[in-house]
Amino acid sequence: MLTGAGLDLRGDLNESPANSASQAALAIREALPPGGLFADQHWRIASRPFAITPQLAKEFDSLGRVLLQFYRAVNLLYRQSAVGKQPAWVADLLDRGKPPELVALQRHSVFKNEVPRVIRPDILLTDAGFAISELDSVPGGIGLTAWLNQAYARANAVVLGGARGMLEGFAGIFGDAPQVRIVVSEEAATYRPEMDWLAAQLGSRFSVHDQAFTDFQSGDAVYRFFELFDLPNVANSGRILELAAAQQIRLTPPPKPIFEEKLLFALLWNRNLRAFWRQQLGEAFLDRLLRHVPRTWVVDPAPLPPHAAIPELNLTDWQQLKTLSQRERELILKVSGFHETAWGARSVALGSDLSQADWSAAVDQALRGFESSPYVLQRYQKPHMVPAEYFDFDRATLVSMPGRVRLCPYYFVVGDGDAARPQLGGVLATICPADKKIIHGMDDAVLAPCGIG
Repeated sequence: MLTGAGLDLRGDLNESPANSASQAALAIREALPPGGLFADQHWRIASRPFAITPQLAKEFDSLGRVLLQFYRAVNLLYRQSAVGKQPAWVADLLDRGKPPELVALQRHSVFKNEVPRVIRPDILLTDAGFAISELDSVPGGIGLTAWLNQAYARANAVVLGGARGMLEGFAGIFGDAPQVRIVVSEEAATYRPEMDWLAAQLGSRFSVHDQAFTDFQSGDAVYRFFELFDLPNVANSGRILELAAAQQIRLTPPPKPIFEEKLLFALLWNRNLRAFWRQQLGEAFLDRLLRHVPRTWVVDPAPLPPHAAIPELNLTDWQQLKTLSQRERELILKVSGFHETAWGARSVALGSDLSQADWSAAVDQALRGFESSPYVLQRYQKPHMVPAEYFDFDRATLVSMPGRVRLCPYYFVVGDGDAARPQLGGVLATICPADKKIIHGMDDAVLAPCGIG
């Protein structure tokens, strides 16, 4: 539900900005679907699209190719590790905590070359440029961003991806499947309204279902809007995976938990794998990723030789992480994946924001979790301040709000095999108040599409 809105419309020159913003806000609020876009979620609407520079827009336009190639390289690394052509520790690490049947499914020949067809990086704007903190292969916000793009475009604003970029991109990932079934789990029920709206916009070919639906037909495409840790709680997941393995339906994202792991960035930074990344990504793509991906480590409690140290941290034991000063703790701890706390910033601990005791407890939890739910440690990239504004209906005024922003470009992989290409559908900006260290959707956040300014 919207709590405030406004658009930069070209109205009467004699009309005050406040009146113009008020009228635009009312128009946007009235355009909200009757069921809303998120269940019991509220946000503020910006007075205009969030402006990014032409240079950054150009970067985003080409970044999808880099991320798709990274996913392809990850897929190859895992497969080769599993058969001994790459170090065995890679597959061992990525398979930790996964049930044997899911590991077997991930290695199934049917899914050999399958990668996610929706790629969404979380990007922070910092004083040093932009930082890619995570990749999400089962992202929320697709319907929301499509709606925002459409609403602002109808109000004569120019948005990245245009009015229908998100809609056409999402529809394009399913090829010529006669029916597309979007299956939403109970865990992801908050996002059900946005998927309902999305399906309604795309016509009768698309439908949204809960975990009780089993009437799949041969040739259907299924969009899996639930993460793989939740399989035991999704009643129809067994049927979906059975049909996908038999090639009776087309499933995306594929049942590969490797793509739901945050430790992929730790593998990218691992010097033992540098030759592999250089060969599979090429020098230019690899350098680009290393420029924008914060340094990331797997928190592995295995003892180091007494003469060795963890790269860059210069720690000889993870217990020493607890002793760092608050200034030295510009570090993020978070569970890598395959866990109910691995999404929505639920497991994120920012060292500089915690007491020594709380930080020590977070380190202990990360070390205990290695066998079943590995954690990663990542350099914290502090977002810089950006100007934002929203319309306050209670006070009938436009409110300026300095904040920190996360940008989420949505890339849709259309086509098959070597002909597959990522298309940028739109970019969602989430601007949180300046005192918030971790950026995510919240009641006092401003959500807006991105445009070039």
